[in-house]
Amino acid sequence: MSVNVRIPTILRTYTGGKSEVPAEGTTLAEVLADLERNHGGIGPRVLDDAGKLRRFVNVYVNDDDVRFAEGLETATPDGAGVSIIPAVAGGC
Repeated sequence: MSVNVRIPTILRTYTGGKSEVPAEGTTLAEVLADLERNHGGIGPRVLDDAGKLRRFVNVYVNDDDVRFAEGLETATPDGAGVSIIPAVAGGC
């Protein structure tokens, strides 16, 4: 299944500056693996050493936060939009 992955500015160095790239997979894990194959270096920025989503990275499939769905096993239907969003913290 082909999905469209929205890439945050901080990770665009791995996609040649592209803000959106296609990826293949029926689950988020497969999509992220395909993303790493085609845009080397992006995977370790999204997944930790144990292969889990990093705490400071939020991922959505369409409008659903995968942390409240099936995590890396969240289905990615054909044509879905996947958004990778780094968490923002701080204050004054």
